[in-house]
Amino acid sequence: VILALSPDEYEAMLARGWRRMGIHFFRPACPACTQCRGLRVPVPQFSPSKSQRRIQKLNQSLRLVVQPPTLTGEHLRLWNAYHQFMHGHRNWPHKPIDAAEYHESFLSGAFSFSREFLYYDAQKLVAVGLVDQTPNSLSSIYFYHDPAYRDRALGVHSLLAEIQHARENSLQHAYLGFWVKDCPSMNYKTQYRPHELLDGFPAEDHPPVWSPAESNQ
Repeated sequence: VILALSPDEYEAMLARGWRRMGIHFFRPACPACTQCRGLRVPVPQFSPSKSQRRIQKLNQSLRLVVQPPTLTGEHLRLWNAYHQFMHGHRNWPHKPIDAAEYHESFLSGAFSFSREFLYYDAQKLVAVGLVDQTPNSLSSIYFYHDPAYRDRALGVHSLLAEIQHARENSLQHAYLGFWVKDCPSMNYKTQYRPHELLDGFPAEDHPPVWSPAESNQ
């Protein structure tokens, strides 16, 4: 099934704080709480930190392929290995995913702006990033990797690769999703600087306002 949502329409939604998973679009709707904030990186102004440059160098041998999302046995093997590891490491709930579940989560909708970033060590698939690419932006959706490569900080490397891809394609923003100030698992997003935070979640008839993080954190 192909859903009729154009890249331009979706980009306008991203600017208002919407996120996507499969055919599901969502954003916070809690009138008494403003803890969740949209966070994005202005690509032309981004400059990697010293530690981020070290991680880039550490992973410079990895080969990146960007293409529309696919589903292979290697995808499922990698997904299940990663989530089994995170079940033991952080007590994530886990049951093995099958092809139908993976397709529903990441391939349903057949959106023209859907991409996957595949990371190879020689011929071995070691990480997958699910990403949306609109005319002026990238939006990170999900990332998983081979637990054997955990000491390579592939999560950091993947976001740097996405921002670099955005720069090479003259895109203006990299959307990293929601950020909550007091949530430790989201702190990594603020390490990509400079970044901007969305003021609330505006309605369709109100322009979105993104402010430099330094002025509102």
